[in-house]
Amino acid sequence: QVQLVESGGGLVQPGGSLRLSCAASGFTFSSYSMRWYRQAQGKERELVATITSPPTFTIYADSVKGRFTISRDNFKNTVYLQMNSLKPEDTAVYYCNAHRNVDYWGQGTQVTVSS
Repeated sequence: QVQLVESGGGLVQPGGSLRLSCAASGFTFSSYSMRWYRQAQGKERELVATITSPPTFTIYADSVKGRFTISRDNFKNTVYLQMNSLKPEDTAVYYCNAHRNVDYWGQGTQVTVSS
């Protein structure tokens, strides 16, 4: 049974940091590209960051470049999203995605950036 379980969301002040985690099981994690998407209320889902299967490289949306860092631990079957210098416009539900010839999704974790 495939599972992607996100954690680490919450409420943070502007300029703060959060680290999201996504624990994967039920598929060959190291063979999949892993992605973080986000969806703000009333908006379409947006691709935020991608990390490929080894040899890994990373891709970021312009809106988060220089502030967010995606990483993966293929021994722990976990992907991370380190988010620094958070802005109110980063407020959204963040979703973990595994992509190869199929897509698997997590249930999402809420990130709220507000003073």
